[in-house]
Amino acid sequence: MNTAILGLGIIGAEWAKNLAADEVPLKTWNRTPKPDASGFVADAADAARDAELVIIVVADPPAVQGVLDAILPVLKPGQIVAQASTVSAEWNLRFAAQVGKTGAKFLEIPFTGSKPAAIERKTVFYVGGDAALLARVEPVLARLSQTRIHIGPLGSAAALKLAMNMNIAMVLHGLSESLSFARAAGIPDATYFEALKVNAARSPMSDLKEPKLRAGDYAPQFSLKHMDKDLRLALESAGDLALPQLRALKAQYDAGMARGLGDEDFSVLMKLL
Repeated sequence: MNTAILGLGIIGAEWAKNLAADEVPLKTWNRTPKPDASGFVADAADAARDAELVIIVVADPPAVQGVLDAILPVLKPGQIVAQASTVSAEWNLRFAAQVGKTGAKFLEIPFTGSKPAAIERKTVFYVGGDAALLARVEPVLARLSQTRIHIGPLGSAAALKLAMNMNIAMVLHGLSESLSFARAAGIPDATYFEALKVNAARSPMSDLKEPKLRAGDYAPQFSLKHMDKDLRLALESAGDLALPQLRALKAQYDAGMARGLGDEDFSVLMKLL
């Protein structure tokens, strides 16, 4: 299936490497040129023009809109735009309406899994939209992921993705505060994590972030600025929901962003503790 990946950030770059390794016909594009990337072209429209599947994976709603502005003139019936960037349901419905006017089809495919998962093809896609479209793109998405879950109509996958990221952010911050408290009591990190591994609170998140927290290594697997954006979108969509923990945590993210920590891994909030 002729495929275009528009956005070669932390995740998109790894997806492109995996598809290229599998010899999937591929064109790629990034706002900042990356000529060493497989199939790289300098113009987003050129990448999308002949693609059966166009995957968009960029930072936020304005970035998605910028990509669509570039490719909408060349989209046509028979093409599928799969929007993988984390945005709110409201934004994806707007994007779907724009794509629909060209005759092309639209899927939302937000995902979970940071850079290690992308490298190892263990991404999990949450899919919103027509299940028949998912079946058409399955041969490509299966090369990038371990699981594809059809959530429901357009908007449902975007909402679920924000809910999942709220949970991830809260779990990691709880871990960080717990570790900070243990350190203040003189408990070595090795002892803390040894105890955590046989505690009900152990999670894949604690296993993933243990090396970073112990070493103070905040090279990004998933950046603070991107999680901050996701929490902001969740709050924008929350309406009258109270969500007290989310609102308190967003204040911590605001403090981290104000300190210029946005490009580091979101575990970098440990610095504030």
